[in-house]
Amino acid sequence: MISKEIENLIVKYLSQAATAEDLDVLNNWIEDHENQQSYKDFIKTHFAITLAMNNSDINKIKEELRKEMRKGKRRFYSRRLLSVMKYAAIAIFFIGVGIIWQQGVFDKTENTVIVPRTDAITLQLENGDVKVIAEDGTSPVLDSKGNVVGVRNGNKLVYGEGKDQKLIYSTLSVPNGKQFNIVLSDGSNVHLNSGSSIKYPISFIKGQRRQVFLTGEAFFEVAHDQEHAFIVNARGLNIHVYGTKFNVSNYPEDRDTQVVLVEGLVGLRESNSVIGDRAEVYLKPGYMGIYNRSDYNISQEEVNTSIYTSWMNGNLVFRNISFENIIEKLQRHYNVVIINNNENLAHETFNATIETEHETIEQVFKYFNKVYQIEYKIIENKIIIN
Repeated sequence: MISKEIENLIVKYLSQAATAEDLDVLNNWIEDHENQQSYKDFIKTHFAITLAMNNSDINKIKEELRKEMRKGKRRFYSRRLLSVMKYAAIAIFFIGVGIIWQQGVFDKTENTVIVPRTDAITLQLENGDVKVIAEDGTSPVLDSKGNVVGVRNGNKLVYGEGKDQKLIYSTLSVPNGKQFNIVLSDGSNVHLNSGSSIKYPISFIKGQRRQVFLTGEAFFEVAHDQEHAFIVNARGLNIHVYGTKFNVSNYPEDRDTQVVLVEGLVGLRESNSVIGDRAEVYLKPGYMGIYNRSDYNISQEEVNTSIYTSWMNGNLVFRNISFENIIEKLQRHYNVVIINNNENLAHETFNATIETEHETIEQVFKYFNKVYQIEYKIIENKIIIN
């Protein structure tokens, strides 16, 4: 059952009266799997009552739905309204529109299906050998000498506690369109997002700090060990971990490296800085540390952490992100090529939530087309925006 508060929030959203705080509360509620069916049922019922109460003509109902979506377009492209409203109409609406599509309310468009590329997850060993990691079944993980150092179990690599006297590194690379987990030899769990890689010792050495190197995005659950500091190097930023859960994002297209702390404590410092050079910036849970890779400045702000960890639950959440940047992230998640020939559109900013487990890239672009009249065509695994 939907509470009266949530029901009011949904109605406020559908009537374009929701505030930024309303949308964050609604987004968090929808992320709970138990609430998703209630939300979908309410959306269908709301549209049915609102549009069919005085008119049973399905064609007119379709037109009313299109009008609702065109209202979203006007709100999106109006700079004055964007400056007043923190969230554009696109936020969360993907889920509701997706249900409407599945119910066949909109006319069917050309059934062009894009075929994503299929790339392999790879593990590069200390000697340079590259192994392909299968994503099903169970098999041993070997080092460059053929010794068993761990086990692959489905979409996870699990390392055992080794006895090496020197650091031997491997690099796990996850391609676009996939995610993968790794449990390090100290028990720390790392969830790697699409298009990411991590370089790590196959066994940590007693008496030495635990250090890994990340490119891309990952969520860390670090095993507590007061005697052995854990450090994540993220392209110029060192994240000193004091037993915690946090998300790190430092993709090449992003101007900043972002560290979002969910639990525990972390300290941020430039990789090439020395003690006393600049003060270490400490984060509390619920805060995001931002490292500007241009001026090397570290700042922090309070955030809704669920927005930045939603990718682990199959969602892409964008807040005030340029369309150009969104394209990069869509390409990485769906493993497709998107070519944008509309320079004006590239720098427009969007707020959006995409339920990627249930929405294909075709559905996402059909939405862009219907709401914002973004024209595109599909050629093999490429989407070309006119």
